[in-house]
Amino acid sequence: YSDGMLRDELREILKNVTDIERLTTRLVYGTANARDLKSLEKTIRLFPQIKELLNGAKTNSLKRLNSEIDPLTEIADSIENTISEEPAITLKEGGIIRRGCNAAVDELYEMVTNGKAWIARIEELEREKTGIKSLKVGYNRVFGYYIEVPKSSIDQVPDSYIRRQTLSNGERFVTPELKETESRVIGARDRLYALEYELFVALRDYVLNSLEPIKTAANALAELDVYCSNAEIAREQNYVCPEIDRSDKIILKNSRHPVVERFLEGSYFVPNDCVLDCASNRIMLITGPNMAGKSTYMRQIALCIILAQAGCFVPATEARIGIVDRVFTRVGASDDLASGNSTFMLEMNEVADILKNATKNSFIIYDEIGRGTSTYDGMSIAKAVVEYTSKKIGAKTLFATHYHELTELEGECDGVVNYNIAAKKRGNDVVFLRKIIKGAADDSYGIEVAHLAGVPEAVVNRAKQILASLLEDAPVRVSNKKQDDDNVSFDLISENRVIDRLKALDINTLTPYEAITILYELKKELD
Repeated sequence: YSDGMLRDELREILKNVTDIERLTTRLVYGTANARDLKSLEKTIRLFPQIKELLNGAKTNSLKRLNSEIDPLTEIADSIENTISEEPAITLKEGGIIRRGCNAAVDELYEMVTNGKAWIARIEELEREKTGIKSLKVGYNRVFGYYIEVPKSSIDQVPDSYIRRQTLSNGERFVTPELKETESRVIGARDRLYALEYELFVALRDYVLNSLEPIKTAANALAELDVYCSNAEIAREQNYVCPEIDRSDKIILKNSRHPVVERFLEGSYFVPNDCVLDCASNRIMLITGPNMAGKSTYMRQIALCIILAQAGCFVPATEARIGIVDRVFTRVGASDDLASGNSTFMLEMNEVADILKNATKNSFIIYDEIGRGTSTYDGMSIAKAVVEYTSKKIGAKTLFATHYHELTELEGECDGVVNYNIAAKKRGNDVVFLRKIIKGAADDSYGIEVAHLAGVPEAVVNRAKQILASLLEDAPVRVSNKKQDDDNVSFDLISENRVIDRLKALDINTLTPYEAITILYELKKELD
């Protein structure tokens, strides 16, 4: 992370490293071809360069990796000296052994590629030996190669010639040497292919004898590649080295989602803090409208924990993360019609798994528990899950919900703290500020989100009318605190609403005009 030059040089070399594990697997199963060995050789040639760069490393991890990388020079030399630069893909059709590696291969190769030259050479030798200038060597399918002598020179034919055919203008002969050469030229290709394959198999077996140091070096390079990649992204994206301990605390300042922030074009990813422990900040009960960023926030906290425990830096400006035993998530489901499971059933299966297996040292994410059933059933289940998680399990938990009634748990259940994702309503529209603040949300903004999604204006307006009617008919909820009088005045209800709105306000996000507007609304409600 701190040595950019070393990191850049290592990454540049590692770009040329092939998949050694795949190559060694092919070697073991006998499916590797000459090009695979050539790729292995080119990778092994990089080992000394990597070791040289790591010689000055100060950390124990890099020193260990350096010691695990054997230069394997003998292996690389053997492959280079045996396999041609551009070997054929197939193994039994030649073209894989380097010229000069084996004398027999070179001779057979000459026969295959220069067969006509061999015949011409024999023709020249026979002319010199017999003195017959018009002698020539020919070929047909019946006799193979033959020596043809015109009638005028028959008396010069030596006794060693064997007559094969008489023609009108001459005669054809063969010699033991010619038939031997013919046999060698015609069978040279098959012998060449067989010999090349034999030499390749011998080389492959030789490389297999060094399989363990090759695999050890491959593992070291893979680990080094992970370190380089993690360091590069940490430096490039301003990640911070987390403080890891065995406490029950998770403290993140300005944390971000490592994936989402990379896909935001032309906009700024709003960072958020997180403070969790197993005492007074056990459960963050998060409310707020859809699309405000509740799910993203919860996932980024979980990802920061996972990254930290994997040995990576995390996307934040400060991080203190106590080790967790497992991360449990209930963040989405879909119908499994084939097995007859509905969305709600799958959701409950996941919740059941969490409640049965989570411990005090776990980290839990619940996203919209109970949304797949009726309002009262869902709210009841959600509340029961929060209470059980807080009292029986005691794990650090993020719980996102649209059931605003659950916000009352902050005063009833130890460790539950209300948070919400800030949003601003402007007419029929809503602006998501993406900032998580303490307190409960004052509205779900569902109708405004529908308007943003493009639902027709007539439907949006009708939804507002229906909502207003439902709110008028709904029973007034009052504080759970014991009152001196059995009758609660409307003034007290109004004052409580004003107090709740003031508690939920984040004055750092208000414009002067919005502040004046809110102040006017609060004054009007009190009057």
